[in-house]
Amino acid sequence: MKDLMYGSPASLFSGKARAFLDWKGVDYIEIAPNLEIRNEVIVPAVGRMIIPVMKLGDGTILQDTSLIIDHYEAAIGGPSVFPETPRQHFAARLLECFGDEWLVIPAMHYRWNYNEEWIYGEFGRSVAPDAPADQQVAAGKMVGQAFKGFVPMLGIKEATIPGIEASYEALLADLDAHFAAHPFLFGTRPSIGDYGLIGPLYAHLYRDPESGKIMERLAPRVADWVRRMIDPAEPLPGDFLPDDEVPVTLQPILRRMMAEHLPFLIETARMLGEWHAKNPDTELPRGLGMAPFTIEGVAGEGAARTFSLWMLQRALDYRDALDRDDRAACDELLRSVGGEALIDFTMPVRLAYENHTLTVASD
Repeated sequence: MKDLMYGSPASLFSGKARAFLDWKGVDYIEIAPNLEIRNEVIVPAVGRMIIPVMKLGDGTILQDTSLIIDHYEAAIGGPSVFPETPRQHFAARLLECFGDEWLVIPAMHYRWNYNEEWIYGEFGRSVAPDAPADQQVAAGKMVGQAFKGFVPMLGIKEATIPGIEASYEALLADLDAHFAAHPFLFGTRPSIGDYGLIGPLYAHLYRDPESGKIMERLAPRVADWVRRMIDPAEPLPGDFLPDDEVPVTLQPILRRMMAEHLPFLIETARMLGEWHAKNPDTELPRGLGMAPFTIEGVAGEGAARTFSLWMLQRALDYRDALDRDDRAACDELLRSVGGEALIDFTMPVRLAYENHTLTVASD
């Protein structure tokens, strides 16, 4: 029996998983989760409605995209999206965290402030594919309103929108310059960093029509990269750059992560430490309250999400397991892009993702 992916074209993380599965050459079937699948398959298996969800041929359920990618990397082998050299590997994991956890802000802004009516139709066709058009729109609004409710929680408000748009447009310019020299982040093979970026940059910012026009106009090479990512010419092609090179054209993207995302992550970690000291035996919440951020000089605050720290922890665990010289090379990379705060940073508690749930790791 083929593996199944329950996902949707409009879903940010479905876009990440699908692009990887297609590049890796996985033999799978994608199924849009209608109401029946949501209620009878996904919620009983995972405990909540979320996509993408992989159901393997033996019945095993995989939920998070990072774990889906880990599974197929181990099961299939061959060329990997994880570079073998330390600086490239560490940088790629950082960029996965940046894409997954920070670029959700522009992704959600442009979807809900530029494409709202269109996305209701998309959601409706996904959850009620056989229903009349008016019922699809009604169903789409029911689904969409839940997602729209996350917009202010992410810090997307009238006061912050100028900073969000300025940051996104600057990121597009930096990526466009990079893709003028390289087809992917680290050479001719996509890395885990590419897959972190493709979720928001494809499913929301390229595929949604008004956002897509902005990308095509401001950064046509980024749009070309999106098309390479979602429609690979063949499974498993390409190579990473030799000599563990992190291209100089990636430095502005990494600097943006360190300037915007890293302070927010560190504040979230501080909040986690305080929360855990007061609640050592309590189930870990998805959010710890609101934390401040600054984006292109504009101050705001957004939900301090514990999952973001798990993604950061994955990157730091890789670096911390390296030998002295390789770790020193990664630390020097951090210094070169303004990431000194990560060199001696430690998580206040270790996190684990078990049974589709983020928890404080047991000792």
